[in-house]
Amino acid sequence: MGSLHRIAVLCGLTAVLVTSVAQAEDWKVAKNEDGIKVSLSEVAGSDYKAYQGVTLMKTSMAKLRALQEDVAGACAWIHECKTQKLLKHEGDQSWTYTQFNTPWPVTARDSVLHITTIEGADGSLTRKLEGVPKYIPEEKGFVRVVKVDGFWKFVPKGDQIEVTYQVHTEPGGNVPSMVANKFVVDAPFNTLKALKERAEK
Repeated sequence: MGSLHRIAVLCGLTAVLVTSVAQAEDWKVAKNEDGIKVSLSEVAGSDYKAYQGVTLMKTSMAKLRALQEDVAGACAWIHECKTQKLLKHEGDQSWTYTQFNTPWPVTARDSVLHITTIEGADGSLTRKLEGVPKYIPEEKGFVRVVKVDGFWKFVPKGDQIEVTYQVHTEPGGNVPSMVANKFVVDAPFNTLKALKERAEK
């Protein structure tokens, strides 16, 4: 009975996480190439759009999980990642620090994430991403990303896995709308494309 209750709680928690993230509902397709669909949504009270990238990968859950959990190595496939490190790992939770490249004249950004991994009863895996900007002191020369709210979700579909990457970010400081609008399309597309190349090797 205990395990059934645990599964029910996890399923309920997964549903809450996925529906609450970014509070973005009205998705509009912005790019659909190479089997990767990127959609954007307005977020109430924010100048920045939420993004969602979805694709299918011919790979295993174990390989995807390994690529995700190699925090330093993941910088190679995360869009505009300069460097990334694991700050702390505790059970199904981890805390990471990332520095990003940004185009001139935007000051380079960094972010601290709290990641919670949830295994679904259907074999799916959800990794909730929550910005925790005050977790460590700010670094000189970087503007700390104020807010990150998102998730990775992996759902088995036959011999493939459907991968969804959804995030809403408040980058902090001043970011020109042209740069922000390009980022919300490039970030999910380039990240998923690079992850797919590695996952399907």
